Amino acid sequence: MIESLPRRERDVFEALCSLGEATAAAVRGALADPPSDSAVRTLLGRLEAKGLIGHHSVNQAYVYAPVPQADAVAETALQRLVQTFFQGSAARAATALLGMEQGLNPQEIDELQRAIDKARGEAK
Repeated sequence: MIESLPRRERDVFEALCSLGEATAAAVRGALADPPSDSAVRTLLGRLEAKGLIGHHSVNQAYVYAPVPQADAVAETALQRLVQTFFQGSAARAATALLGMEQGLNPQEIDELQRAIDKARGEAK
């Protein structure tokens, strides 16, 4: 779904996802090449109309946040990342991610092992 968004909407959405929740001004501050304040508010309104984000009021300011379908959006963003930077190889991406970690706890190792075992079973 996220890949079908226009570039500016995708930039705003990704900035908001990285912030968790934020005002339009904070989203604008998180953008590398920010459009005007009113443009950011318009883009947030479009994203809300598409059902990707919601808002609530705090001290008369709108605070925006992604809606709980973030898992589907995260999966799409991850697929795009793997295609763009790892030539479509999930193994390369996983290896790069593991190289970034200082160390994995036993729970994370078990979770990775289950994913590897599942992938081996599907490959047979």
